[in-house]
Amino acid sequence: MADSDILSQSQIDSLLSSLTGGGDSSSEDMKIHEDLSMNSTPSLVDEGSLEEEKKGYKLYNFRRPDKFSKDHLRALQDIHKEFCRQLALVLSAYLRLNIDIEIISVDQLTYDEFARSMPNLTTVGIVELTPLPGQMLLGMTHEVTSSIVDRMLGGTGMSEVKPRELTDIEEALSKRVLEKITKTLEGAWKNVMPVYGTVVGIDSNYSLIQIATLGEIVALITCEIQISGLHAGLLSLCFPFPVLESMLSQLSSQHIFQSKGIINTTEDKQQILNKLGNTQVKINVTLGHTEITVQDLMDLKIGDVLMLDNPVDENLVVKVNNIPKFLGRPGIKKNKVAVSIENIINSSNQ
Repeated sequence: MADSDILSQSQIDSLLSSLTGGGDSSSEDMKIHEDLSMNSTPSLVDEGSLEEEKKGYKLYNFRRPDKFSKDHLRALQDIHKEFCRQLALVLSAYLRLNIDIEIISVDQLTYDEFARSMPNLTTVGIVELTPLPGQMLLGMTHEVTSSIVDRMLGGTGMSEVKPRELTDIEEALSKRVLEKITKTLEGAWKNVMPVYGTVVGIDSNYSLIQIATLGEIVALITCEIQISGLHAGLLSLCFPFPVLESMLSQLSSQHIFQSKGIINTTEDKQQILNKLGNTQVKINVTLGHTEITVQDLMDLKIGDVLMLDNPVDENLVVKVNNIPKFLGRPGIKKNKVAVSIENIINSSNQ
């Protein structure tokens, strides 16, 4: 304690006098309080709270840091909305059942929290998305798996109430479905980064799978699958942070929106043209038109001549898939009837 904080004998006497009601010591008391307030310093608690209020401190949990921003999670939601739409079409056609899929939530949590929150006896596919590093997980609850397997074995798609281990045949069928889901996932990610998915393993319990450390942050996309409006279950996609870390700069809603439907490079254009180059199209040429009666049509015989309304010196209309595209002149080439293209039909010519 500093010497300035110690009261003098006269100050002590004045305080005792005021307590016992003796004398007017208000001025002396005021002086004492002023001395104390001048020599005292604010507490550390007050200083800390003032500084925290001034700078706007934010609590940070080192055991569970936020590695995915809100924009990253929003982008993941946009990507997997398209994934759910496409997967519903794929499974509906494959199983010949009405399938509805929608996203329930997109969250980030530790791998340990994720594994403990998942139910036991879930069909889990371990997937590699080349060229992304590491592995991700595709999980289907038993309601979904049992219904799909029942349908693939010729049933109506009934779901079993009580979970159980899959047989070898059921596991093989489940892997086939997981491969279809992975292929659909490839299509959903193509606007961000082209990936090639491979199901490298299948298990029934998340706690037995270690694709990340327990404290590693993962992005969890949870979807609900409705099968024929009778059975419902969950489809979960788990992306550990290291898998997506290298592409976080591309993982934004704005980037995904701008890249949709846009050909970005000359190489992409050439690939599309190469694929279109082998496509077959139907071409026909209209020589002309005429009108006759039904009686004349019935009386037609070999050697009769029909007069067309198109003059011999006028161009013929060349149609591509029944759409007028060119104007041409008839002729012969290598003893075959041919048409020489003279002009292109555009909107102004039509």
